[in-house]
Amino acid sequence: MRAGALAVVLSVLPATVHAESLRAALESAYQNNPNIMSALLNVKATAENIALAKSGQLPSLGLSSSLGGSWQQPQGGEFNTAASFSTSLNYSQTLFDNYKTDAEIEQARAGTEVAKYALRNAEQNVLLAVVQAYYAVIRDTQLVQLRSDNMAFFDAQVSSSEDRLRLGEGTKIDVSQAKTRQVAAVALYRSAIASLQTSQASYERWVGHKPKNLTSDFNFGKSLPTSIDSAIASAQERHPALLSARAAIRVAQAGSDAASASFGPTLSLIGAIDATTGYTTQQGYGSSVGGSAKLSLSIPIYSGGALSASLRKANIQQIQSEVDALSARDEIKESVISAWSTLQNSTSQIDSAQAAVGSSQLVVDGTIQERDVGQKTTLDVLNAQAELTTARESLITARSTKMIAAFSLLAASGKLSPEVLGLRVAMHSADGYIANVEDVWAELHALSDD
Repeated sequence: MRAGALAVVLSVLPATVHAESLRAALESAYQNNPNIMSALLNVKATAENIALAKSGQLPSLGLSSSLGGSWQQPQGGEFNTAASFSTSLNYSQTLFDNYKTDAEIEQARAGTEVAKYALRNAEQNVLLAVVQAYYAVIRDTQLVQLRSDNMAFFDAQVSSSEDRLRLGEGTKIDVSQAKTRQVAAVALYRSAIASLQTSQASYERWVGHKPKNLTSDFNFGKSLPTSIDSAIASAQERHPALLSARAAIRVAQAGSDAASASFGPTLSLIGAIDATTGYTTQQGYGSSVGGSAKLSLSIPIYSGGALSASLRKANIQQIQSEVDALSARDEIKESVISAWSTLQNSTSQIDSAQAAVGSSQLVVDGTIQERDVGQKTTLDVLNAQAELTTARESLITARSTKMIAAFSLLAASGKLSPEVLGLRVAMHSADGYIANVEDVWAELHALSDD
């Protein structure tokens, strides 16, 4: 059984050749995680709404051509054929639409801001998930080793109780009790192996490769908030989810303005230049050029209730966006308080667990000595070892919880970013793409370049 257990340990424990710090894991995830890539692409896709909205104020030019022919044979007349080729250059532009397009442009820009903050929020979520997976692997690796040692301890207790039974110094009850604890230790060890495998899979999902000799140290510098009030203030100022909710209010306000503007008039300029070349068997070749221009004024009178429904819907969505912003504010404040409390509590738990480990180790050593001289029983030794194992597991868990809580506090404060953590990576940004989108003559530039 011990040989099989050793094989399992070697198959799941990380390699010890190339160490990987938490900073390196965070850098790898930031550069390669598909969640961040998807959020960046969403910013670029959303930015195209700006160009779509701006097109409502710009002229539209189109070129169309047609080629056709006909023939006829009048009764008693001469057979006649005709062919024609025409080209038309069409122009149209909205001169005034009661500022509806202006509102739609503002709505598109605000929507792009929402997507940009969503990217930052996705980055925070990914980085926090990396931290959670990183320390989960460390925790579960230590638990596997601890439970392996615990299993070896109970193996030794089984052998000791059997030897004492043969010498007449023990009882079958002692042997039975030791074997019961031995079986339980094996079950706990296998459970730790399963948890470690799950943690390693989570690590590989977020970081992009398997964990390798992880270390628990990380230097926060001065990035951690020094008080809960400063953490809440930081969250309200810079948390991307809250900034995204505020930008969503702008989206809804602009949508309401656009819906209200739909009730107003629309003035458009429409023009065309036509050139036609034709041929008939009777008249031969001929050509003509013509043009037209007109102003078109449209005023909505009744639309079956569609305009009113659109306005009511936009107003409701504006109110909803404000309510959602309040909800986001409260949720983020709750996250800050929870992370702060967990961090403070885990520090106390570490101190308590360290004291418990020290005293429990003394109890185990003393109980074994007393058992050997007949003052304690095997059950006393088994119980003392169980308490020691519990204290050690509590210490391992508390250390992991403290580190995760510290990063959770950074995330809740809106500060879990590559800049604050000092990661050596290039920040993902779509600002250059957005600037190109804002260039309303981009299509003409592309044509001239071709």
